[in-house]
Amino acid sequence: MTIIVKKYRMNKSYLVTISHKFTLVIFYISLFTSLSLSANNNLNIYLDADRSGAKASGLSIEQGIRTALSEVNNTIGGKKVNLVIRDHHGNAARSLMHLQEFIQDKNALVVFSGLHSTPLLENLNLINNNQILLLDPWAAAGPITRGKSKENWVFRLSIDDTKAGSVIVNSALKEGFKKPYLLLESTGWGKSNVKTMTKALKKQALVPHGIEWFKWNISLTAAKIKLRQIVNSGADAILLVANANEGKTFAKAMLTIKPEQRLPVRSHWGITGGNFTEVITAKDRAQIDLKFLQTRFSFISSPATKLSKQALQQASKLFPQLIKSAKDIKAPTGFIHGYDLTRILIAASSKGLTGNTKQMRLQIKQQLENLPTKVNGLIKTYHKPFSPYNINNLNAHEALSSKDFVMAYYDDKDQIRLVNH
Repeated sequence: MTIIVKKYRMNKSYLVTISHKFTLVIFYISLFTSLSLSANNNLNIYLDADRSGAKASGLSIEQGIRTALSEVNNTIGGKKVNLVIRDHHGNAARSLMHLQEFIQDKNALVVFSGLHSTPLLENLNLINNNQILLLDPWAAAGPITRGKSKENWVFRLSIDDTKAGSVIVNSALKEGFKKPYLLLESTGWGKSNVKTMTKALKKQALVPHGIEWFKWNISLTAAKIKLRQIVNSGADAILLVANANEGKTFAKAMLTIKPEQRLPVRSHWGITGGNFTEVITAKDRAQIDLKFLQTRFSFISSPATKLSKQALQQASKLFPQLIKSAKDIKAPTGFIHGYDLTRILIAASSKGLTGNTKQMRLQIKQQLENLPTKVNGLIKTYHKPFSPYNINNLNAHEALSSKDFVMAYYDDKDQIRLVNH
């Protein structure tokens, strides 16, 4: 929100006070909304994701959740549920406000997170200490499911960066690259990847040809400078860890380099969470050697199954103006993971839920960690996807493994296709 003040001079502390007051106003409006929803005694499922800078990712997660819920008449454990949408803009402070809203909501059952890791990493102690049941269908930073608190209430069905870096590295090495340069977002997400990528290279008796960091919203000029430095270093490939906005900037910068000097880019999947293909067109992408990480299912390039047909048909009914066919699902990772994770949530609640919502969350957590029945999903059939967490079982709250990760690319119709799949 922008405040325009005419004829008056205000000191910094007064401006901070105004900003704080507006933050409180937004918080109480959100709280009033959630309490109003709770008045009908339905349970509330929160989706706290970026619906601004990475709008496509937040929308696709919502579509996946709603599609799975609609298959069971929007019920969890025999109780009706509402989906409460919150936009944290990729900002940890806004996410904190939404988590506090959740804590105050007597009917709040579970929170789904979004693409960004930072809001989770910075609020992880609050989440675990307040026993907020959080389901992660996208954010990839390794520590998210491995907090230092005795409590662990975060469950992920997504890429896990303790494994993702090695998949990207090993894929690049199989292609014949020997001097990869790491280009990483300067956040907890980037820092977790530099460790795993460096470790994966070390296993092959290699080291990064170089490491370069960048900040959010890097300018085109700064991106050009970084890329030219990398090209001049003698590197033969770039391993990129970036979200859609910065990915677009680096792609534009790469196009300014002479074609014979452009380096292949092997990217984390963050670039797929926004409008990358709208800005970097098929004509542009034909001039860049770009591949990126995905999980092992695609509505476009994977063989259709009974469940995938059912999910797509149901999504078309729910969103007739947005989804007419598979190609209309933007940032499909969000839909696929949101759908599978919601089906697991439904299965974990199938015995019914009793008591207050705090007790219900504990019941679901225990069932998630000891799910006796298999759950059919789009990526795979899940057999006990989670287990009780402890220091000797660090992957306990990870539904996927490195076997579920593959590389992919955009085709000339802006659709994601998996490599060799």
